[in-house]
Amino acid sequence: MASDTTDRSETFDIGGERTVNRLGFGAMRITGEEIIGRPDDEDDAKDVLKRAVDLGVDFVDTADSYGPGVSERLIGEALGDPDDVVIASKAGLLRNREGDWLPYGDPEFLKNQVLCSLDRLGTDTIDLYQYHRPDPDTDFEESVHAFAEMKDAGQIAHVGLSNVTVEQLETATDIVDVATVQNRYNVGHRDDEDVLAACEDHGVGFIPWGPMYAVDDDESAEAIDEVAERRDATTRQVALAWLLDHSDVTLPIPGTSSVDHLESNLAAAELSLTDEDLTALDEIDPQY
Repeated sequence: MASDTTDRSETFDIGGERTVNRLGFGAMRITGEEIIGRPDDEDDAKDVLKRAVDLGVDFVDTADSYGPGVSERLIGEALGDPDDVVIASKAGLLRNREGDWLPYGDPEFLKNQVLCSLDRLGTDTIDLYQYHRPDPDTDFEESVHAFAEMKDAGQIAHVGLSNVTVEQLETATDIVDVATVQNRYNVGHRDDEDVLAACEDHGVGFIPWGPMYAVDDDESAEAIDEVAERRDATTRQVALAWLLDHSDVTLPIPGTSSVDHLESNLAAAELSLTDEDLTALDEIDPQY
């Protein structure tokens, strides 16, 4: 894995063909509280999306369950169907009245959901569509076959997975080309290091969700704070820069509903961490 900041790759080719800047934007937080319903001000949410693209973000990640449907709709209204921005969405999670996230991988449901996503995003083809979480009550291979059929139908250009094991990744790659994997991962939570390594081996993009959660962990905060002070940076910038340096296949997608926070987060792409910084961060005891 990369440790020399001078060798940091600025871009990644999704599916070997769609080049994007490695620091993207996660559009989960542009919805209402608890990721349910509309935001208080939809115009503000759209301004965040537009500002992200203005600042060079060309990879925006969302899901049908964010809202549900709200995040996808706002992206479609704010950005349209841009040729120069990869829009990634997901299907396979339901939301109940209590806001719980419920895996549901029935193939027919997934095929219906892609139609909803296409309509909300205002496009004929979704650049990257990801299976949000394996459903223990549905055969994993059947769910992946549904995504393969969507790809064959031209509804999606690339298939991604989320919250999967190495074994599930290997199983899926026997069915369809997998462009990305999105699992929880950050400097203080690295129990999917084996999945990241498998992505490196296969040339698959690794999208770490919760990329900045570690800044509030008691076990991680001290080391991150010290590096941030040395670099005159925010702790969130340090957490993001570490992800960019840790592996050339990582595609962090920090999310926010604030333009100010957006601009601060994206500045992490310009933050150079020294070997001393990286050693201090690498030595954080991950919270497995």
